[in-house]
Amino acid sequence: MSAYANLLPESGQWKQQITAFLSEDVPSFDFGGFVVGSKEETGSLYMKQEGLICGIPFAAEVFKQCNLQVKWNYEEKTYVTQEQLNKNNGKIVVATVSGQARNILLAERTALNLLARASGIATQSYITKKLADENGYTGLIAGTRKTTPGLRLIEKYAMLVGGVDTHRYDLSSMVMLKDNHIASTGSITQAVAKAKTVCGFAVKIEVEVSSEQDAREAIDAGADVIMLDNFKGEELRKVAQSLKKHYKGSDKSFLLECSGGLTLQNLSSYLCNDIDIYSTSSIHQGTSIVDYSLKIDV
Repeated sequence: MSAYANLLPESGQWKQQITAFLSEDVPSFDFGGFVVGSKEETGSLYMKQEGLICGIPFAAEVFKQCNLQVKWNYEEKTYVTQEQLNKNNGKIVVATVSGQARNILLAERTALNLLARASGIATQSYITKKLADENGYTGLIAGTRKTTPGLRLIEKYAMLVGGVDTHRYDLSSMVMLKDNHIASTGSITQAVAKAKTVCGFAVKIEVEVSSEQDAREAIDAGADVIMLDNFKGEELRKVAQSLKKHYKGSDKSFLLECSGGLTLQNLSSYLCNDIDIYSTSSIHQGTSIVDYSLKIDV
C-alpha cells in the first residue's frame, strides 16, 4: 500500500461505505455468482493505462469483505509509464486475487471502479503539481470541495497520493465566507466578526473577494486566507504583489489563494509566487479514469 493508508482508521466509517457499495451492486440475488459457483479460482488485476496507482486500501477492503486474498505487486503511488505498458503487451499485473469464483466476480467491478476513479484523480493531481513545479512555483496546489457525494474520502485521499493539498474537507473544517455569506450578512467585516464568535482559535477563516479593496477589508478584519476569485493573469500578479507589499512588517498574517477556472491548460499563465495557494476542481471533477480490469486466470 503506502503510508497514506495509515490515514484511514481501522474502525472508520469508510469501511461501512465499502459494505454499502457492495450491497448496492447486489441488492438481492447474485445470479452471476450462481453460474460460477464456489470453486477456487485465481484472477489477475491488470492496469492498462499510464498513470499513478491509487486506491489500494479501498480495493483491498472490497476484497477482504468478499473473503478474498490479494497480493499486490506494486506499491500505491507508483507511476506506471506507457513504455512499461508497451513492454508488457499494454498491461501490467498490479495484483493477484484468489478465492471462490463467485466472490471474485462479486468484488470485481466495485474494486475496479474505486481504483480507476482514485488513480484518475491522483494522476491528474500529480501532473498538475509537476507542471507548477516546472514553472518555478513554490506554493501549494489544492483541490476543492466540489467532490462527488459519497466519494469525498476517496477523492481527497487520491489528491494526497497525487501530491496536492486537499483544501478544506467539509463545512466544519474551515470557515469560508463567499459572496452569498457576505451579501446576507451585510459586509466582509461583519461576516468575519460573526465567524470569529464561534470558530475559535483552531479554525481558520477564509474570505472570497473580487477586488483589492475587498481583500484589504478582509485582511483588516482578521481573515486568515484571502481567496482572489476569478482574477486573471497580470491583474492577479499585480494585486497579490500589492497586498504583500502593503502588509509587509504589519501584524497581519494571511495567505493568498487564487481560484476560479484554473485548468492544466491555463495554469502556467496564472502562476506567481506571491500567491500561496492555487485551488482547482480540475484535478478531481470530471477527470478521466485510469483503466483497470480483472481476469480469471486460465
